[in-house]
Amino acid sequence: MLIRVHASSLNFHDYLVAAGYIPQPAGRIPMSDGAGEILAIGEGVTDFAVGDRVIGSFFPDWIDGTATRANTASVTGESIDGFGADHVVFPTRSLVPMPAGWSFAEAACLPCAGLTAWRALVVEAELKAGDTILIPGSGGLALFCHQLASALGVRAVAISSSDAKLARLRALGADVLINYRDTPEWSDAVLAATGGEGVDAVLEIGGDSTFDQSVRSVRTQGRLLLVGTTANAVPPMPHRDLIMRSLRLQGMAVGSVAMLRDYVAFCASHDLRPVIDSDFPLERIGDGFAYQLRGEHFGKITVTL
Repeated sequence: MLIRVHASSLNFHDYLVAAGYIPQPAGRIPMSDGAGEILAIGEGVTDFAVGDRVIGSFFPDWIDGTATRANTASVTGESIDGFGADHVVFPTRSLVPMPAGWSFAEAACLPCAGLTAWRALVVEAELKAGDTILIPGSGGLALFCHQLASALGVRAVAISSSDAKLARLRALGADVLINYRDTPEWSDAVLAATGGEGVDAVLEIGGDSTFDQSVRSVRTQGRLLLVGTTANAVPPMPHRDLIMRSLRLQGMAVGSVAMLRDYVAFCASHDLRPVIDSDFPLERIGDGFAYQLRGEHFGKITVTL
């Protein structure tokens, strides 16, 4: 399938590839997210037509079912070429139709951060109305999680170092706001807000800087969802808590094409659109990464081709 790429969006994973922290052969085209228009189709293709607007996938070989070593071996924008180009050839079975009426930039925000939020809350934690989740920060993943939590009727606890960002998170549906600079032992505030029980699930992205507090914040038999970290150090494993409190430690990365289809359908039916902070043309992608690393953004940073 030949696709004219119109937009991509930045993830920290893309920076790691582009900066050489995840070494790849010379000439690798980065960018895992992508949305565009089909220009040509292969023989026998019936699911799509020329002119259809589509979204790519992070794991193009993980179509459905559980993750395996084989179906997660290929990663778009890492082990295979990504969407940082005007035109790309992508497998038909790995594409998902864009929601009607969405811009390419909006659609390009879904494959990585958006799908990770869907898998965390819906597939892995199986959260339902009345449950609680702790969501750290105000990056793209966090905002997707807050939008989903609100739509699902899940109570969300937000932690951030910025009161201004916390106020914006409240507007997205956050129920409890905690400034971790003002409250370094923020797990105490989480316990106080949940009647001493803790939340049903914690989204853990801070590594050694937050892991202990995350463990303290989750209820007995609750789940810690490890979805990646920008930290280098490995946190100590809290064996006693894991054993005595029957905690579930779930590592995860993005999701399957089938999950992406389900997530896109949910977004369309609930009118959930990504929060976009800013947009950079492809020739200024370096400026986009620099802005991303400063942590000043609120929502996704998109790239227009």
